Amino acid sequence: MNISQNSLASQQDIPEAPQGWQQSLERYFSNVVLNGKATITDMKRLSGGAIQENWLLSVLVQGGDSAGENSWVLRTDSSSVVQVSMSRGHEYAVLKAVYEAGVQVPAPLWLCSDLDVIGREFFVMQAVDGTATGHRLVKDDSLVPDRSALCRELGRNLAKLHTIRPPRESLAFLPAPGADPARSIIEQYLDFLDELPQAFPVIEWGLRWLHTNKPNPIEPCLIHRDFRTGNFMVDQGSISGILDWEFTAWGDWREDIGWLTAKCWRFGNNANVAGGIGNVSDLMAGYSDICPREISPEELRYWQIMAHVRWAIIAVQQAERHLSGQQHSLELALTGRLVPELEHNILTLIGDY
Repeated sequence: MNISQNSLASQQDIPEAPQGWQQSLERYFSNVVLNGKATITDMKRLSGGAIQENWLLSVLVQGGDSAGENSWVLRTDSSSVVQVSMSRGHEYAVLKAVYEAGVQVPAPLWLCSDLDVIGREFFVMQAVDGTATGHRLVKDDSLVPDRSALCRELGRNLAKLHTIRPPRESLAFLPAPGADPARSIIEQYLDFLDELPQAFPVIEWGLRWLHTNKPNPIEPCLIHRDFRTGNFMVDQGSISGILDWEFTAWGDWREDIGWLTAKCWRFGNNANVAGGIGNVSDLMAGYSDICPREISPEELRYWQIMAHVRWAIIAVQQAERHLSGQQHSLELALTGRLVPELEHNILTLIGDY
């Protein structure tokens, strides 16, 4: 199909596009691409994302450096956001920083803070091929033929992220790192639980254990805080893009390791502790290629317990958004049903310790 045919066909409205978005975005893209005219030929909302919306755009550009068919992803806020998630402008700044550090992320393209375009702040990044579906990645060897290699690649990417240290002028919007990140997290979660009308004794017990067994704080670095299977794309057995940076913060690098290896993110493949993908030893071998660090079994266990407590807190928060009437959503309601399983994992990990 030649350009003129494709351009002519694209003048029709795209049914899935929100009202007014197509024309506004075409004007915006025509302004930001150099010496080109942009026409959106397709627009689809990607699955998932209770907190953010992601739209896959097929954009035909006539002329300029981006001439031809382009696949871009537009990321913006959903109708209701979690209080601790950052703005799209801040997430874009994080994406640029980690991209420049060599982390495998989709290339950041443009940030738009002009609310006249689609009524919300958004940014655009390059689309990447692959799958992020957790239950497929942990079980389908055709997607991950070499699990050891993928685990080492995950470790190297985490280590590159963790080389970014404060202060960073481009990340000045991030809260300054506290003297004791674990203690700050525990206090934040206790404050949240105190505001709820119902009690969650198992989660409170987990927080008490975390406080009693808190490790000594270490030098802070930039951490993802949601680095897990389901938040990275895999194409032909390798990482094609690490996604969802809205919870990034200065913190303890071991938190990212604990989150990735927590049972709640193995999608049933519990024998492979590193995200259901493979072994922790391969993960840390890749990590050590960039940063010569180790995590002890006791430290790993601590941060895995922290991961389950945190996910339980998030599940309670999301259920409250539904129950309070703030955002009626089956997805949010079902997330609240995860709490008993997470509480069981907390008690099992703590055991008789």
